[in-house]
Amino acid sequence: MESGMDIVNGVIIIGLVGLLLILFFSVIPVGLWISSLAANVKISIFTLIGMRLRRVNPSRIIMPLIKSTKAGLGLNANQLEAHLLAGGNVDSVVDALIAAERANIDLPFEKAAAIDLAGRDVFEAVKMSVNPQVIKTKSISAVAKDGIELLVKAQVTVRADLERLVGGAGEATVLARVGEGIVTTVGSSESHKYVIENPDNISKMVLSKGLDAGTAFQILSIDIADIDVGRNVGANLQMVQAEADKNIAQAKAEEKRAMAVAREQEMRAEVVAAEAEVPKAMAQALREGKLGVMDYYDMQNVIADTKMRNNIGV
Repeated sequence: MESGMDIVNGVIIIGLVGLLLILFFSVIPVGLWISSLAANVKISIFTLIGMRLRRVNPSRIIMPLIKSTKAGLGLNANQLEAHLLAGGNVDSVVDALIAAERANIDLPFEKAAAIDLAGRDVFEAVKMSVNPQVIKTKSISAVAKDGIELLVKAQVTVRADLERLVGGAGEATVLARVGEGIVTTVGSSESHKYVIENPDNISKMVLSKGLDAGTAFQILSIDIADIDVGRNVGANLQMVQAEADKNIAQAKAEEKRAMAVAREQEMRAEVVAAEAEVPKAMAQALREGKLGVMDYYDMQNVIADTKMRNNIGV
């Protein structure tokens, strides 16, 4: 009986010890501590426990710290933990610092952290600062002074400017400014043929405008990739203007015709009114003795004869 109880107690003790060990290793990252010691990163086990209590995953701090120590950056755990708690990407910042140090670019940790917290990929920015990137514009429509439309495509070579990356405008602003410069340059040209023959003039004029001011990039070159001839905008505008002039002239002619018809109707009305007064005048003349009966009959004969002649003529 006692032997059975000893076995049960032994199992309980072993279970408790195992549970304590599991809790110990889950709370205290001994493996990370050993890895840090092997990498010559001096960090105490209590610091790792404090990270657990602050709900920070120690591996997200220790592994980048080991990487930065091997690269000779001289960072500490407090810097990385503060950046992580602020919502930053510690791995990206450390990778960017290592790349900048290898490329001999002056990039302090505070600036890299600020770029990362601003929502930009600081590692990609460092790579773009070392290796410039080519961004292409869409087909830009511009019209020369002779009225011919040109469709221009350009390639803009830019390099990230780490000093202006925080608060600087992005690629969309650069492309918009380049498009505006192309439209202005082509629009100031006397002939589209001159633009096609000298596309490098567009690049020189646009590049001289300082389009990268206030952006996160430095424009290295602007190259015209393609120029296509589009519509004859000037001729189309002349056709539209001619059609409008024709419509105006037709409207004015119709207005004059309507006024002439109205005037004719007014004159006919006046004639009818005058003819209506003739019988009244004759009657008055008869009453006053100014017109005789025979004179009246002679007048009627003349009127009848005139009507007959008119009918014969018809």
